[in-house]
Amino acid sequence: MNSVWVGRGKALAFVGIAASLAIVLASPAEAARRKARHAGGSYTPPTASLVVDAKTGKVLEAENADALRHPASITKVMTLYLLFEQLERGKLTLNSELRISANAARQAPSKLGLSPGSTIEVEDAIKALVTKSANDIAVAVAENLAGTEQEFAEQMTRKARALGMTKTVYRNASGLPNPGQVTTARDLVTLGRAIQDRFPKYYPYFSTHVFNFDGASHRNHNRLLGRVEGVDGIKTGFVNASGFNVLTNVKTENRHLVAVVLGGRSAASRDNTMAALIEDNLPQAYAGLRTAPLVTENGGGARPVVVADASPAPAVPASATTETTAAAEPAPAPPAAPARKPLDLNSLRPVVASATGASSTTTPSSAPAVRWQKGADPLPLNTQAYAPLPSEPAMDQPTADQKAALQARIEAKMTEAAAVPPPAPPAPIKTAALKVEAPKAEIAEPKKPTITGWIIQLGATDDEAKAKAMLDSARSRVGKLLAKASPFTEKVTKDGSTLYRARFSGFPESDDAEQACKALKKSGFACFASRG
Repeated sequence: MNSVWVGRGKALAFVGIAASLAIVLASPAEAARRKARHAGGSYTPPTASLVVDAKTGKVLEAENADALRHPASITKVMTLYLLFEQLERGKLTLNSELRISANAARQAPSKLGLSPGSTIEVEDAIKALVTKSANDIAVAVAENLAGTEQEFAEQMTRKARALGMTKTVYRNASGLPNPGQVTTARDLVTLGRAIQDRFPKYYPYFSTHVFNFDGASHRNHNRLLGRVEGVDGIKTGFVNASGFNVLTNVKTENRHLVAVVLGGRSAASRDNTMAALIEDNLPQAYAGLRTAPLVTENGGGARPVVVADASPAPAVPASATTETTAAAEPAPAPPAAPARKPLDLNSLRPVVASATGASSTTTPSSAPAVRWQKGADPLPLNTQAYAPLPSEPAMDQPTADQKAALQARIEAKMTEAAAVPPPAPPAPIKTAALKVEAPKAEIAEPKKPTITGWIIQLGATDDEAKAKAMLDSARSRVGKLLAKASPFTEKVTKDGSTLYRARFSGFPESDDAEQACKALKKSGFACFASRG
């Protein structure tokens, strides 16, 4: 009998050792996900995540990347995309006034709480969406740009199709609960890449740490800013049906990731999962020159747009829930071309079973709760309705010519780095010119100012004026601890990208620098100290 228990004890011990070994060998990202899943509590939303190398377009890690999920306030990234378009076209300026309607003012928090009839400047509206995630301002943007939020949501959906976001449907501009507002991790990464490719002038707003308005300070909800080096945005989100979401951009001196985590059970676990994904995948990202094309509408607009059929979907059983495809936004066409069919909002609205068996639609306030069962996808995908439009290229699937071109560029870089003469190219390329071009003058960093003692860095931006403004703002908030420090910007150019670091020097001891960093972090700045 004793020998039996000894045998069982050895078996249990072996199982325990194996389990411990598996945990030790797991990646940091997987460990973070395990911890988030088993942290206790009954709420277990279905998670989804995706990490993409923005320089190559390669998927580095994925989980349920194409499963339908609710975007929550990440919706506001598309709202800002359409707002940035109007700024770029000259229809608005940063000083233009947006009027707050009664409908906008009555939106649920989070919001600025402006009264009906009041106005807000466009630049303040941008910052309110980025930091406070203000729902009243999102609706105000929609109404001022399109007349109604419903029309604006249709424009958002068409824009999503034009960008290749084949499964995203928008019902509102804020991300407030609506069972028909859906997206995927892949679509959100596409949007995260597109908005910075399309609007490099306005994208830096996503790195705003604190928004001061009408005597109040609003900190950015994205707590990865300042916590994870290289993170410069872009948006968080939460509703009960979605869990905690975050879309993140990470850009170091030579690597660039765009990643998303959907369905976190808490803000902390979501952020920890994202931090682990970045830690796991950033070293795997391509460190050379960008090879992926810009993410643009309709693949750059070179191909004609095929408009999806927007006619009402066929009848379905009362117990079913279906989605239909939104029409793509048309490219400019000659006068003789047939007009695009108007978008049929009813064809986009999900069917909700009623007591009588007829389909009905709901507003956010009366929408039925979407209950997600553990291990099940709450929104079954209609693959026919969400098939990519004929005009849209398959994502992350380069053509044979593109693969060959990419391989040629990689081989050329490797040959140059090894100082080995490249093989004779098929086209007449002057080797001497390549040798002269390799050590580009702009790669050398400009002469640094005189630096004494310890230094602290607040962050980096692509505009020197913004870096100086960051230093001025820091000094105004933490004046006493920075009184004897010397502010300066440091230009860093590598791989064709230029950044300006915002720094203070002149701290005699590491404790002085750390104390200043601690005060700055409390004021919403990122900060780290190092020896000069």
